[in-house]
Amino acid sequence: MSNTIEQFRELHKNTLPLLLPNAWDAGSARLFEDFGATAIATTSAGVAWSLGYQDGYKMPIDDVIALAFRITRAVSVPVSIDFENGYSDDPKVVANNVMRLADWGVAGINLEDGEDDPVLVARKIDAIRNAASKAGVDIFVNLRTDVVLFGLVEPARQVEESISRGNFYAKAGADGLFLPGISRSDDIQKVAEAVPLPLNVMSVPGLADSTELARLGVKRLSAGSGVAQAIWGSAEGIVSHFLKGGDQSPLFADAMHFGHLQELFGKD
Repeated sequence: MSNTIEQFRELHKNTLPLLLPNAWDAGSARLFEDFGATAIATTSAGVAWSLGYQDGYKMPIDDVIALAFRITRAVSVPVSIDFENGYSDDPKVVANNVMRLADWGVAGINLEDGEDDPVLVARKIDAIRNAASKAGVDIFVNLRTDVVLFGLVEPARQVEESISRGNFYAKAGADGLFLPGISRSDDIQKVAEAVPLPLNVMSVPGLADSTELARLGVKRLSAGSGVAQAIWGSAEGIVSHFLKGGDQSPLFADAMHFGHLQELFGKD
């Protein structure tokens, strides 16, 4: 087991949640590391947009693997890749895809259920575990269930269903449970107490701060596509002013110094 993966597992045992401002390319990953991020996770939406695709299993697997290489090359902290559904419905193919990530030293993945049958998702987890064991590697499988985010069941049953799936995925070999969309503190606490996996939530309006989330039992807080969306929004405003009237002032208002950016990427 590499020190990087050991580090990543330990980060889920801290008193305060592991804070992940999800990156979308090697540049953003390196910037976040420079700001003090103790690990880097990616956002599939941000990555897809940066490559000219819609989010939702649209990216070619080779592009995702190439991204993993570029990010692990650019940073020294553990890296977790948002791997959507594994880019296949075949558990063996998913496991092979994950092993390609492991070849680049990736510490973890997010694997999501979406609208798939949980039994199929469990088979994917099992295939990943078997492939990793045979290869003598370790990888943190953070299982994302979309019960709340996609409204897979009626609101009154979402917490119950999330707990049921969380326990099912834990038995299948998942290392963490990611529950995007959940925001009510009492719901979060119920899931954290009922599922024996580190709980990961995603930034949404009205979500408690990290100190309160820690009290509720949360071990990991992801920005999701939030940072990428904020950057796209800022770029839209800056370029709009520039194209409409040649207004150059927004280009320089919050610009990072060229020399500092060069220094960020000075490593060989």
